[in-house]
Amino acid sequence: MDIVVRAAVAFTFIFFLTRVLGRRELNTLEPFDLILLVMIGDLVQQGVTQNDFSVTGLILAAGTVAMLTVLVSFASFRFRRLRRLLDGEPIILLEDGKPIPRNLRRERLTVEEVAAEARKQSIASLEDVQWAVLETSGAISFIKKSES
Repeated sequence: MDIVVRAAVAFTFIFFLTRVLGRRELNTLEPFDLILLVMIGDLVQQGVTQNDFSVTGLILAAGTVAMLTVLVSFASFRFRRLRRLLDGEPIILLEDGKPIPRNLRRERLTVEEVAAEARKQSIASLEDVQWAVLETSGAISFIKKSES
């Protein structure tokens, strides 16, 4: 039972950590960030299993994390009020080609980073963008201005 409680605490901590880090950091993993995530995973595993290398410990820890992942996913699907808390919500970064400084600051993004993402999607200038939306996945969606 100790491993189940530890796995639940670790899951909650990692869930909280990913929400605090923000979408930007999770969407743009640099090599250092990837190594850091692997290191965090190893540290969490050691805290969860406390040197219990048994198959039972593995099944309990992995099963608890898997069950909590499904539970969070189901809660987000089933309960609309929890969805914003669990998944976040899309954030508008640009409107009519003009940045929204408050939202950019909130997500720790610069206009240059948004422009770089636009260029990746074959948009030459932010002036051509009606809306730029930071999705809950961390990707930026661009809606071009209509040609009319």
